[in-house]
Amino acid sequence: MSGALAVSNILLWILVLVMGGVILALVRQIGVLYERVAPAGALVVGNGPKAGEAAPVFSVDDLSNRTRQVGGERPDGRSTLLFFLSPTCPVCKSLLPALRSIAREERKWLNVLLASDGLRKEHESFVAEYRLQQFPYLLSSELGLGYRVGRLPHAVLIDPEGIIRSTGLVNTREHLESLFEANERGVATLQDYMAAEQSVEEEVA
Repeated sequence: MSGALAVSNILLWILVLVMGGVILALVRQIGVLYERVAPAGALVVGNGPKAGEAAPVFSVDDLSNRTRQVGGERPDGRSTLLFFLSPTCPVCKSLLPALRSIAREERKWLNVLLASDGLRKEHESFVAEYRLQQFPYLLSSELGLGYRVGRLPHAVLIDPEGIIRSTGLVNTREHLESLFEANERGVATLQDYMAAEQSVEEEVA
């Protein structure tokens, strides 16, 4: 009886060791897949102002009739996230919680501005329904034309000196946050960063 128990214990330990090896192999494979799958960045579309260029400067009244300057040097040393949206855009609405979170967490260095065009009454209802009063809401067709916004939602990150640091079509929170990642890494887009990393790896290899 004791011999059978010893054999069963040995088999159990062998099984445990095999399972441990399988788990370690799976963890390693997940790490490899994570390295191979590049993070999704904002999609750069159109012929509008690009990262590294000076942002077009506009003076626009918001829905509270306060004049806001978009672009140009900011005396307060804060960056600006200009987010183009529409009351009829479902994706834009889905990103509103992310914008609230970003505005709260990055308030020390970032101003978030919402921008659109169309009938004032429609946008006032939109602001009230989705509780967007915390954001300056700019209503200007010239603003969209100046930044060549063709598809929504579109976001532009402008630094305190008035230089565009990243821009693109943002369909998810990941896209939106990629603008900040690109800015921190000193590249126009995360795609550029991944391409540069791959080039370095190929040279090393």
